[in-house]
Amino acid sequence: MKPHPFLLAATFVASVASVSSAQAPDPTEAEYYRITTLPTPAGTALEVGSIDLLPEGKLALGTRRGEVWLVSNAQTAGAAVWNNESQVFEAESPSQPQAAYQRFAEGQHELLGVTWKDGWLYATNRYELLRRKDQDGDGKADLFETVSAKWGVSGDYHEYTFGSRFDKNGDLWALCCLTGSFSSKVPFRGWALRIKPDGTMVPTCSGVRSPGGVGFDADGEVYYTDNQGPWHGSCTLQHLVPGSFQGHPGGNDWYALAPNMGPRPQDPMDKSRMVVEREKVKELVPPAVYMVHGRIGNSSSAIVCDQSEGKFGPFQKQLFVTDQSHSSISRVCLETVNGVKQGAVIPFLKGLKSGPIGARMGADGKFFVGGSDRGWGARGGKPFAFERVEWTGKVPFEIHEMRAKPDGFELTFTEPVDPNTAASPESYSFREFTYIYQSAYGSPEVDDVIPKIEKIEIGADGKSVRIKLDKLTKGHVHEVHMDGVRSKGGRPVLHPVAYYTLNEIPAK
Repeated sequence: MKPHPFLLAATFVASVASVSSAQAPDPTEAEYYRITTLPTPAGTALEVGSIDLLPEGKLALGTRRGEVWLVSNAQTAGAAVWNNESQVFEAESPSQPQAAYQRFAEGQHELLGVTWKDGWLYATNRYELLRRKDQDGDGKADLFETVSAKWGVSGDYHEYTFGSRFDKNGDLWALCCLTGSFSSKVPFRGWALRIKPDGTMVPTCSGVRSPGGVGFDADGEVYYTDNQGPWHGSCTLQHLVPGSFQGHPGGNDWYALAPNMGPRPQDPMDKSRMVVEREKVKELVPPAVYMVHGRIGNSSSAIVCDQSEGKFGPFQKQLFVTDQSHSSISRVCLETVNGVKQGAVIPFLKGLKSGPIGARMGADGKFFVGGSDRGWGARGGKPFAFERVEWTGKVPFEIHEMRAKPDGFELTFTEPVDPNTAASPESYSFREFTYIYQSAYGSPEVDDVIPKIEKIEIGADGKSVRIKLDKLTKGHVHEVHMDGVRSKGGRPVLHPVAYYTLNEIPAK
């Protein structure tokens, strides 16, 4: 590892930050999950691209502007309120502890991955993985080393690289966006790479298009979000199986530089369907979940697994996926059927102030998210924001999980259902659809199927509903609305829609 030059900077205590008008959280969702917008340092645009937890309760923030900030008191800091007169965020309650920020380092290029290990802070930027350390204890990095710089950049504006935390084997993952998100002009654009502890780079998956984040489930399996575009009819949550092809052939020329991966896969046929091409291209791994375009979001980003053991509510071990464009968070429950990951996405929370890119949850259930609207815009309305999401302690009546059965689905809920409404076919509506697997940008929803409900059974626990359909379609997204379902206490489902990606139909 070789030394790397860096610029260093000063310490700030958050006061105000210039931003535009804000969008309010959804009042119904706010009864269950509270969003706290934290003040950020004046004079800087804190466009958070990645977050990690440090010892002693601090957070590390990597930004799109190439800075690393350390944050204290973020778990307890008070909210910021928009002041229309001064056009800045101000602390809502000056008597509450405020977040304190120290700039640890600067001078990199779009930090979209930070993680802490053994006194080193690792950061993935557009063209390399660096690590840095504070040797003299003054809160600023003074030792910098390049860990790996073996993937290419052409200078195109759209060649982001997203970095992970350490996986269960001690490796870091780098997800390299295609050049301009369409083609691969330099080595390993459009690939998922693993960086070993000694800095060795291992090409691991091809077929990546435009990642928005990378993360792990509770078992340590690795996933990333990809965005709608060529060969992607919608944004997706993808399972990174070593040796796999993830769907976009633009970077496959670099198999010549990846002998560990074997021969280049067969290119998929244009204007086909994912389920059809899976039969021809053995390396092709389908999306675990389609993040249905325009309804779940338009630009999927960070992946966070709830391992707080109930401190974030009743969704332990599920994945939470942010959307940069919609300024929102969705919830994903996964299962493995015939060796393939698949599952349902369910809306969770709206009202983030900017476009979320970086996110992290601690063991205490505090969910931190930060981001930017630069380049794409975001519904939140602010150019940047750093926020904390917390469970209020009140359990919403929600779909808990949706699981595939040989002839339909089982829905579980967070509390007992009213048996009359839950057993009525009129309470539900189903639709099945898919996307064209094509080189053109995106896809409409196609190949519609409207299945009929043949039977509904309420489980003995009172929280589960088994729905038998006359038809399941392999490879389709199965959309279910349950506007008529009520809890035993008469409450409607908070988010009464789920979208299940049925890659495989279970045998039993």
